[in-house]
Amino acid sequence: MSAQMVVPRKALALLALALSAAFAPASHAALFEDEEARRAILELRQRVDTLQQANQRAGDDLRRSGDETSQMRRSLLDLQTQIETLRAEQANLRGQNEQLLRDVSELQRRQKDIAQGVDERLRQFEPAKVTMDGQEFQADPAEKRDFDAALAVFRTGKFPDAVSAFGNFLKQYPRSGYAPSARFWLGNAQYATRDYKEAINNFKALLAAAPDHARAPEAALSIANCQIELKDTRAARKTLEDLIRVYPQSEAAGAAKERLSRLK
Repeated sequence: MSAQMVVPRKALALLALALSAAFAPASHAALFEDEEARRAILELRQRVDTLQQANQRAGDDLRRSGDETSQMRRSLLDLQTQIETLRAEQANLRGQNEQLLRDVSELQRRQKDIAQGVDERLRQFEPAKVTMDGQEFQADPAEKRDFDAALAVFRTGKFPDAVSAFGNFLKQYPRSGYAPSARFWLGNAQYATRDYKEAINNFKALLAAAPDHARAPEAALSIANCQIELKDTRAARKTLEDLIRVYPQSEAAGAAKERLSRLK
């Protein structure tokens, strides 16, 4: 059905009658002056106007409906575009989140590796429990390293260098647990270089500081050897007798008895 409304047949008939009356001979004019015909024409005109207005409103309604439909379609398209954009952003955020999780995991692994490395480096400077000549004590890694280096020099037979190494060690670590052992080897290095008086001083320092040390009996015997080299037989005899009395069960006591027999 078209946008225009169909005019009723009765109205069209009346409209035709009115038009034919306009062109009729004058003798028939009285027919159209009839009150009923005049009302019919007015009613017809009114209906035509009403139909035209209705038709105009219907066209306007259709145009508005078409505009609203177009607007709705555009709105749906915009909404769909927004949905697709949000989906793309969501996928992008999901990817970023996964990457962040991987980055965090990598950072945690690196942090763990760094912490382990720091712990290992710190342990290189932390005191550790060591045992030397039957004595157990705490020593810094550098302290242990310096003592071992000095002892290695002594064992190579470079006794002057050993005197310097052990002398420097005792100056740097005067309260070290290695000190009695360091004095013992220092005295032996001095004995090897024929510095008997200094050797005696270091052996006596060992006995004074650690009379129960494992090297104490040997230190006493070494004092007697130095005194013998210095031709101080009387002092040597006294030292050997004290050694036998204080450390009777030691190997050094057996050697002291043999030396005493030769001194008489």
